[in-house]
Formats: sequence, structure tokens, C-alpha cells
Amino acid sequence: MHTPPLFKTDRAASFAFAEARGFGLVCAHDGRVPVASPVPFCIDYAGDGTPKLSFHLARNNSLIGLADGKAHWLMAVTGADAYVSADWYVSPDQVPTWLYQAVHLSGPVAAMPAQDLPGHLDRLSEKFETRLLPKRPWTTAKMTAGRLQAMRNGIVGLVMTVEDIHGSFKLNQHKSDADHVAVANALASQPDTGAQTLAERMVALRPQLDYNTSAAGGGQEIEGAHS
Repeated sequence: MHTPPLFKTDRAASFAFAEARGFGLVCAHDGRVPVASPVPFCIDYAGDGTPKLSFHLARNNSLIGLADGKAHWLMAVTGADAYVSADWYVSPDQVPTWLYQAVHLSGPVAAMPAQDLPGHLDRLSEKFETRLLPKRPWTTAKMTAGRLQAMRNGIVGLVMTVEDIHGSFKLNQHKSDADHVAVANALASQPDTGAQTLAERMVALRPQLDYNTSAAGGGQEIEGAHS
């Protein structure tokens, strides 16, 4: 992953972002062409601290045949992204750009022991059901045993032993305070939730600056903004 030094995130922040996002594009190569699938995942740690990224695929997914425990795969995790117009900057002679947050994890992938699959699925559903509180969380207890087993038979659990991780958070770190504020204000005014999220991330980077809490045309509140 190409990561300009100013946008590079440390290992802990990269893992925290990936785990919180919990969804990415897993990619491998079959010797002829790249193969990829979008999947939810969770990250756990072995007794020695080695990160283990667990996910599952449909049994007929061609990726499964590539999980030999040796070849390195890539999990690409992206968060919010947004276009930035050059007109938003205070400084002259700027060009349009795109802000984003992304993390790439890589390592060998092997099939999960069959007995570990139920626990993986429970852990994964619990992770995302918790985000829907106060809704009562869904659990496999709501399914009949036969139907549950049939669904489990149709998938294969996989585990990536994460050997490398790179994060790139492009949030206008290289711009002046005046330009930083101007872009954050403009993003906060956009109807797109991704733009609004990045505006909040920019405010968190430089919370001491003065941001408009009602940017022109939008009126979105920037969390943490100074008046």
C-alpha cells in the first residue's frame, strides 16, 4: 500500500480502525488473475499476541481453494471518503483531491477448523448486533437446529495470520490551519454522511482551531467544534 509519510497511521491505530470497521475486501491471486470477495470479519489475538483475522466464505467461492496457509492474501478495509473541491481552500493554486481512511492487512490464510466455525459466527453476529442496541440481539438460538446446520454447511471459515498492516488516513494533514478549517467546514455542510464523518475526523486532528458549527448551505454541527 502506498502510504505518504504524512498520512501514515501507527500499527495500533490501524488495527483499531480495521476492527471497528469490521468489513473489507479480501483479495488473493489464483496464478492467473486476482480474486476478491467483500466480507465481514473480526480480529482476535493468539496467546503470543499474533493477530488473527477471521472471516467466512460460501463453500463454492473459488477463493477457498487458494487458502493453503502459505500464500499471502490482502484484506483491504476502507472507511469514509469524500471529494474535496479546490474552491474550498483559502490558499490559491490548489487542485481537487479526495480524502479517505484505509487500512491494508496481509498474511497467509488457512481454513478454520470446523469446530471453530460456530464460535466465529456467534462472535461476528454479536459484534454487529451490539451496534443495534437497544434492539434485542439476534442469536442462533432463534433458529431451528436443522436450518442452522444447513447454513453452516454452506460456508467455510478462514483465518488470516496478519503479518503486515499499513494504514493511510488522508485528512488534510499537510495543509495550513486556514485551509484545514475551510475544508472541514465545507465537508460538514455536505449531505453525504462520509463527508460529514471526515469533517469530524479533521476537527479531532486540530481541535484547537475555530470551526463554523453551521457551514454555508448545510447546517451540520461539527462535533467538538469551537465557536
